Amino acid sequence: MSHNLKSYPEYKDTGVLCFGEVPAHWRVDRLGVIFKERGEVNWDERVTQVLSVLRDRGVILYEQKGNIGNKRSEDITRYKIVRPDDIVVNCMNVIIGSVGLSRYTGCLSPVYYVLQARNDDDSPHYFNHVFGMKPFQRSLVRLGNGILSHRMRIPMEKLKCELLPRPPIEEQRAIARFLDHYDRLTRRYIRMQRRLIDLLTEQKQTLIQQAVTRGLDPDVPLKDSGVEWLGDVPEHWNVWTLSRLIQNIEQGWSPVAAEGAITADQWTVLTLSAVKKGEFDPDAIKPISQSADIPDGIEVYPEDFLLTRSNTRSLVGDVCVVDRLRPRTVLCDLIYRLSIDNSKLLSRFLMYWMLSPFGRFQIEADARGSSQTMVKLSQGHIKGWRILLPPLREQALIVDYLDQISRKWKRSTTELEKQIDLIREYRTRLIADVVTGKLDVRSVPLPDLDETGEPDDVDDLKEDLLDPEEGSDE
Repeated sequence: MSHNLKSYPEYKDTGVLCFGEVPAHWRVDRLGVIFKERGEVNWDERVTQVLSVLRDRGVILYEQKGNIGNKRSEDITRYKIVRPDDIVVNCMNVIIGSVGLSRYTGCLSPVYYVLQARNDDDSPHYFNHVFGMKPFQRSLVRLGNGILSHRMRIPMEKLKCELLPRPPIEEQRAIARFLDHYDRLTRRYIRMQRRLIDLLTEQKQTLIQQAVTRGLDPDVPLKDSGVEWLGDVPEHWNVWTLSRLIQNIEQGWSPVAAEGAITADQWTVLTLSAVKKGEFDPDAIKPISQSADIPDGIEVYPEDFLLTRSNTRSLVGDVCVVDRLRPRTVLCDLIYRLSIDNSKLLSRFLMYWMLSPFGRFQIEADARGSSQTMVKLSQGHIKGWRILLPPLREQALIVDYLDQISRKWKRSTTELEKQIDLIREYRTRLIADVVTGKLDVRSVPLPDLDETGEPDDVDDLKEDLLDPEEGSDE
């Protein structure tokens, strides 16, 4: 998206580092000149809709935020009332983006400032974009009272003295229209990219399931597996329990983590995030005290098969095979290491089996604990899990095929995430340049902004990206 935006003919310095120069005909006024606090308190509970403000999302209905942040008070008589087009500022978290324009009538905690434009010569929509500037948010740190930079309280007495750029009202409206429209297109683009990532992940899961339950030959003769939830399987494959295929299950250790940077000769311990959907992250470690007495037998080595013992219900039983590894690293007590009989079962075949719906079905059926907390897997349950086992040579072919699929999925999703990051960075720069008048958007025809360049068919693009026969994996 490009529009050959031009600058204004003449500028002046605002004296504010985060804004720099603005067009010469713009005013620069203190926030208290432009806004006043609304000052309505919900004493009689006439407003029942509770609102919240989330970082980089702005003002939302309380029920939309889910199970994050502080809980609403049962007594909302002290809550402040908010009206549409008010700007709501979290006096402690505005520094990290907890600010936004309200579309609702509602009420929220007294920790928020509710700002109302003093007159019709100012557009709250324009100033919402000013408040959304990351440099402006970060500049407010100097006003804060407190120890932690992200929890400093910004006094209203200081905030209302902040200088803000103040274009003529028609320019404020033109800037707001442009940025609101661009923001909608950006969000649509990001949603499309996220949807494509989801489709790629769904296809990867489908290919894993097909490969570990039917193999690579679509014409292979089938037989009844004898397991109701497994159905028909290749006639030369067998169903085994893991107890016949693993020699040992080891649980890790729970040392006290040390502070500071990790030195070259220091022991470290894996964290749960080292094991994530078939991938091993060697950097997900914590340092151990130099004086700790390291138990024997818990150091991690390449090719170890790891399985998370305890986690949330959707993540417990996650698996990976160790590849890149920092020496002097040990298992944590929330991870199991399985010693596999490689004469019968390849570690990576077991990994893909456990990542398939049939593997996850057994994991989730045996996870024990409250759905609201961490759940656990016992060694006894793991030994009782069933696996559909092809001959060793066929396992190797299946693993090679799925490794290709996984590498292509990784490259494709990494590129899509990179595109999302780039469009977000561009949006951040564009907002800063437009709200401070570095770029003139007064004459930009908004209908032209509908040219998004989105793919015509997301499903077609998905199939191209995961085709295992396309190109080289090297």
